[in-house]
Amino acid sequence: MRIIILEVRLNQPNQIRPGVLLLYKEIIMIKEISGDILSTKAEAIAHGVAPFDHFNQGLALSLKEEWPAMARDFRHYCHLENPKPGTIWIWSGPGGKRIINLLTQEASDGEKHSGHPGKASISNVRHALKNLAGLVKEENIRTLALPRLASGVGGLAWQEVKPLIEEYLINCGAEIELYTDFKKKPQEA
Repeated sequence: MRIIILEVRLNQPNQIRPGVLLLYKEIIMIKEISGDILSTKAEAIAHGVAPFDHFNQGLALSLKEEWPAMARDFRHYCHLENPKPGTIWIWSGPGGKRIINLLTQEASDGEKHSGHPGKASISNVRHALKNLAGLVKEENIRTLALPRLASGVGGLAWQEVKPLIEEYLINCGAEIELYTDFKKKPQEA
């Protein structure tokens, strides 16, 4: 496991007794991890999708298999709200696990949103990450797991996306688990 310390913030000094000041550091980290993101102990998993996504490929498919209600609820939300790329949608499942769907891709252009989702764009990723950072602060999420966002099915180059994750999530207040090398956990017999 490689740990990248992106920032050290000094909080306000606390006076513990006259003449002695205590400074403490809060370290915000992005940990690069190799493994199965579905096995994470993080409070939330964020991943990229398209509006009206069918969750039939990549990490979205694995999430749909683990939490089928999440995929159904997302489709229902899309039909009610017609979300735009760059927005986010959060789902809370059994056991308190939260799945944050980042709409990084364009919607499919098929009739009634059939067909394959469109590709991700840097602009959509930027907007979604900005919204994600706000949600993490608002919901007080302390740990967040992400895959190599928008670089699989989304079609973007990882070297373009990774700096955006660092830029937008450095001050969100959560420890970030960045799954840069996905290895699916073997099925139990």
